[in-house]
Amino acid sequence: MPRYRDLFRTPEFTPLFLVGAAQVAAQTVSGLGLATLVFRATHSPLLSALAMFGPALAQLVGATTLLSAADRLAPRAALAAVALVFAAGTAAQAVPGLPVGAVFAILFVQGLVGSVGGGVRYGLLTEILPRERYLIGRSVFNMAVGVCQIAGFATGGLLLALLSPRGTLLIGAALHLAAALLARGGLSRRAPRTAGRASAAETWRTNARLWSSRPRRLVYLALWVPNGLIVGCESLFVPYAPERAGVLFACAALGMLAGDVAIGRFVPARWRGRLAAPLQALLAAPYLVFVLDPGLSLALVAITVSAVGYSASLLYQERLTAQVPDELSGHALGLHASGMLALQGLSAALAGGLAQLTSPRTAMALLAVASLTVTLALAAAARGNGGERGGQTQRVRKSEQKQKGPGPDILCESQTLVFERAVRDRKPHDATW
Repeated sequence: MPRYRDLFRTPEFTPLFLVGAAQVAAQTVSGLGLATLVFRATHSPLLSALAMFGPALAQLVGATTLLSAADRLAPRAALAAVALVFAAGTAAQAVPGLPVGAVFAILFVQGLVGSVGGGVRYGLLTEILPRERYLIGRSVFNMAVGVCQIAGFATGGLLLALLSPRGTLLIGAALHLAAALLARGGLSRRAPRTAGRASAAETWRTNARLWSSRPRRLVYLALWVPNGLIVGCESLFVPYAPERAGVLFACAALGMLAGDVAIGRFVPARWRGRLAAPLQALLAAPYLVFVLDPGLSLALVAITVSAVGYSASLLYQERLTAQVPDELSGHALGLHASGMLALQGLSAALAGGLAQLTSPRTAMALLAVASLTVTLALAAAARGNGGERGGQTQRVRKSEQKQKGPGPDILCESQTLVFERAVRDRKPHDATW
């Protein structure tokens, strides 16, 4: 089994890791500061939730118009430019007297840019690491998210107490600027993965190609919907416990970190296919206790245990990377990231609306029920999908054979063992699989 030290010995993995960590820390600190600023100004749970997770809604627009650029831009320049846009936007949000409408306009622009940045980053990761190390590499990135969120929310809470929400935003802007400098100085110049001109039409064509496979559709839905609904629960931490929101977010990050370490480093490959759906059920179930109005201690335990279930996304990402050719890896992973963030934004809006009609704790419980329902439905569909093909191995869809260029996608109709066999048997540089 690959070790973490082997990853950091891989050229360019460390600077890419540091760029991602700096951006997560920046978004964590600035998101908490902005959500607090908006909540103090409006006293609205809906606007507070959207202030922290609203940029994700713009990811949906970016995923349908700009995502083809993810494989057609030079990665180093693109990552540096994305970080600079976030730095400038976050600094602008700290301007005193800025109208709430202008704050959300900036968030929208950041979300559009971020939709391309996610595809560039994770597409570059597939270039830096061999395919068999992608899961553990992505696990390390998720662990960085957990660590940076723990530190970021703790630091953000401290900065809110010592400085102000606007001062916290300026610290976030400085971290985004540091990410831009790291990308520019630490990554080497690489050519785009795919030639041609990025356009909305090309984005639509590639999205349709990726969405045309039923197994991929199930994987995308599993990556987007159950997790997004639980992020909607998390978007209510500020109105649920305004003075303790940083602690609640830190506990969620701690649970996510523990789950990613366990799945990425210690769980054998033969178990992975069986764990994805149970982990997503674990993600939702603890939030059911909020209907009982638990005390702070029980709420912290429930949130920490729940977040372990986020590690299911690693297993679904492993399936996804086994189903797409190399030249579409950035677009496919960018679609995953954009769709995931878009569902998070929609769920935050839904959560805020439910909280205004009922209460934050009732809204959390309702979203947990919805997440559990979707998880069970997708698990049943996946079982039926495998049975429909009689457990056969992958085949290539004829319609994709007519696509220009190499790389028709694998259509795996069975579970993870089949995907792993496809990865193991794939010959190097065999773009047709």
